Amino acid sequence: MNKKTRVLLIFGGQSGEHEVSVVSASYVFKALDSAKYDIETIGITKEGLWYWGVKPEEWRENVGQILPHHRQVTLVIDPQNPRFIALDGNPLPNEGKCDIVFPVLHGPRGEDGTIQGLFELAGLPYVGSGVLGSALGMDKDKMKIAFRDAGLPIVPYLTIWRHELREIEQITEKISQVIGYPCFVKPANLGSSVGISKANNEDELWTALALAAEYDRKIVVEKGVKAREIELSVLGNDNPQVSVPGEIVPSKEFYDYEAKYLDTGSKIIVPAELKASVVAKLQEYARRAFLAVEAKGLGRVDCFVTEDDQIFINEINTMPGFTQISMYPKLWEASGLSYPALLDKLIELGMDSFEDERNRRLY
Repeated sequence: MNKKTRVLLIFGGQSGEHEVSVVSASYVFKALDSAKYDIETIGITKEGLWYWGVKPEEWRENVGQILPHHRQVTLVIDPQNPRFIALDGNPLPNEGKCDIVFPVLHGPRGEDGTIQGLFELAGLPYVGSGVLGSALGMDKDKMKIAFRDAGLPIVPYLTIWRHELREIEQITEKISQVIGYPCFVKPANLGSSVGISKANNEDELWTALALAAEYDRKIVVEKGVKAREIELSVLGNDNPQVSVPGEIVPSKEFYDYEAKYLDTGSKIIVPAELKASVVAKLQEYARRAFLAVEAKGLGRVDCFVTEDDQIFINEINTMPGFTQISMYPKLWEASGLSYPALLDKLIELGMDSFEDERNRRLY
């Protein structure tokens, strides 16, 4: 009988996407094959505390609730014997050890390279992109620079710093002249459309900049384009594969947080109805975008396609949603890979990446 792989599912976190992470993790938890995996869990509260034994479904009902059987833990930084220990001294299952971590974490301090760096220091294999790929995939400004340097088409944009908003009139005039209206205003380091606004005039721009500045000190302002929103899922490490494309038809003016997670009026069309030549180009661009930021394991690449079939790469998400309505697993299912088989592949890729890294000469 083969030994089961010990998977540690981590979710929650200190970000505006905490609730989305909890929902994503609940679906991953249910879909992992219990015949193949021994599954343990850690929930990270919004305050940044780590609790072993929290199940995603518990926090779907009562976010952040700590029950008597939950154990506050910390990670021991010991590459020869990586493990978690309970702060109250009580024993943990399998001495707090695992074979691989599956961090179903969205947003800052989970998807931006910080926690990946922690796993690297501890010597723990994990699912998903490494420190650099995660950081580039989170920072919309640096991400676009990587795309541009890779020869990928992007929409015109400006990067604004929070402190520059003290000269709001000069900033809005610059945006009006360089970008124009409509434009989209986004926190540079956040996902799930949190803090994003569409501005059609100067008054709306002021409001949008103020909102984005609440979430990040760096703000990206993008030129609005009239286009279809197309997404593709990428899977792999050095030789990634790309799914069929899917289309988002938002129920609102654009695909904001509410349209993504709360409003069932938005439509998802899989596969998207596109010319074969456009599909081929989209898949090529998605693969190049994935490699441009040095992503690993998984990524969802979001694109715009105009009426005359012009393509723009919008962004890559290195830990996309895994909810029931999330595009990433839906696109792979439409491409012939079931949700459980997708999770198997992601765990395999995480193990492969760890072994590849471990083989390099350190000194």
